[in-house]
Amino acid sequence: MSGKRGNGEGSIYPYRNGFAAYVWVTTPEGNRKRKYVYGPTRTVVHEKWIKLHAEAAKGAVATAVPTVGNYLAYWLREVVEPNLRPLTAATYETNVRLYILPFLGSKRLDRLSVRDLRTWMNKLAETCQCCAQGKDAARPEKKRRCCARGQCCGRTLSKRSVNDARTVLRSALGNAVVEELIAKNVAQMIKVPRARRKKPEPWSVEEACGFLERAEAERDYLYAAYVLVLVLGLRKGEVLGLTWSDVALDAAELRVRHQLQRVRRQLIHSDVAKTEASEAVLPLPDICVTALRARQKDQAAAKEAAGEMWHGSDLVFTTRYGTPIDPRNFNREFVRRCERADVRVIRVHDTRHTCGSLLAAMDVHPRIAMQILRHSEIAVTMEVYTHIPSKETRRALRKLGKALGRKPKEGKGRRGP
Repeated sequence: MSGKRGNGEGSIYPYRNGFAAYVWVTTPEGNRKRKYVYGPTRTVVHEKWIKLHAEAAKGAVATAVPTVGNYLAYWLREVVEPNLRPLTAATYETNVRLYILPFLGSKRLDRLSVRDLRTWMNKLAETCQCCAQGKDAARPEKKRRCCARGQCCGRTLSKRSVNDARTVLRSALGNAVVEELIAKNVAQMIKVPRARRKKPEPWSVEEACGFLERAEAERDYLYAAYVLVLVLGLRKGEVLGLTWSDVALDAAELRVRHQLQRVRRQLIHSDVAKTEASEAVLPLPDICVTALRARQKDQAAAKEAAGEMWHGSDLVFTTRYGTPIDPRNFNREFVRRCERADVRVIRVHDTRHTCGSLLAAMDVHPRIAMQILRHSEIAVTMEVYTHIPSKETRRALRKLGKALGRKPKEGKGRRGP
């Protein structure tokens, strides 16, 4: 091809070992600037030039495109942190730092392709995270047991974790499209199989009753918390973040407005409401009222015993010195209580499924169960949390009703941490 410029190609010119071209564009900030394209031949540059003209005709075009790493740092700081809950923001930051930046951080944002993302996801699924994050190498030399000793443990991510990382990247790229830094979201073009969720196996009514009976008999200081998670289906963070101002014992009502979570090595007491249903007033059954009144007395006794060492707060569930209960410690206490009650060890969150079973066994109307569990859609209540009980379970529930609702025995006080 000759070196002469074609008709209308006044902005295409020889540059170093190839050719270059520019188009006047309007940036997202509203300024008029030149946008350059480069290539080894005039034909290649001409195609890029035509494409750039088309983009400029559609709207704003960014002249300086950051790398994936630089943009994600901006996105986390300016978009995620101010607008999302602390725990969600921390989860996004973890996905970016551990799973996205090591593979795609140096890639230019506008040069990400579907092929790049497929390669990244495949490589992410095959990478041992113990090796990548240096987990075994961080241990004292005498305690190293796998990767640091040349014996890779093969700790790869699950399909769900890989999909979660891709979801975070897709959200970031979607924001880049809105800010007109890129023309399309390539992460949205990848179809991935949905990871199968492990179906929980909630306690039976008999197991739930045995758990509560043992906790009450041993004067467990978390007995009232266990009652709330089983009977009302409260989440762990909601129980630990519950305040006395949210509880009306005389009216037998409770409002869930706060949660306590550990985020980046700090305990954060924050608002909890996700939907209007989340802020609804929940009726308190007699067993809940009885347990909370006992908790109120125990806390007053602990405050008197602690004296000047008491840390004043409005939290319902505190340590013997009035400090918040760490969610991790609550998990440990729950596991110990399961073992003492000789019931299957399940996750604290799975008690919500048990709550659904209890409500179904008591023939509670699905709409009432939906209100207690605070679901925004009744389909979630029916399909996820309600496990149809057998006739034997229904009969057992009738026998256990009095046991679940009885008042705590008189004693010197409940066992505390």
